[in-house]
Amino acid sequence: MADIFTKEKRSEIMSKIRSKNTKLELAVFKFLRAHQVYFQKHYRGCVGTPDIAVPSRKLAVFVDGDFWHGYRYPAWRHKMKRGFWREKIERNRARDKRHFASLRRGGWKVLRVWEHEIKKDPFCALVRIQKFLEKDVL
Repeated sequence: MADIFTKEKRSEIMSKIRSKNTKLELAVFKFLRAHQVYFQKHYRGCVGTPDIAVPSRKLAVFVDGDFWHGYRYPAWRHKMKRGFWREKIERNRARDKRHFASLRRGGWKVLRVWEHEIKKDPFCALVRIQKFLEKDVL
């Protein structure tokens, strides 16, 4: 299927998509702060730069976009032409897998929350993150 935008217009559109402080992330941060859950956002002190981290307890949460991180990618990859986007998503998936394994080997507990989970049932997803971050609190 041909793109309906010119190459330049598509480039402009894609350049406006941010990797940090997305609307979804900001909603999660706001919820956690409202419930007095203390965390660091975009923590650079460990591999993978988790969106939410509690370094003292080695807890990391990733809020992943369905497209960019390839949710159910094998089911829809055949719809994409070979090239930049297909390779990018495959690289993202491989990188996510490496980072997850590295964090686990380093003693971190990792939670991955998908974009569609938050959009489908925001309260359930947000409470799941909150409980993950609050468990084992002394």
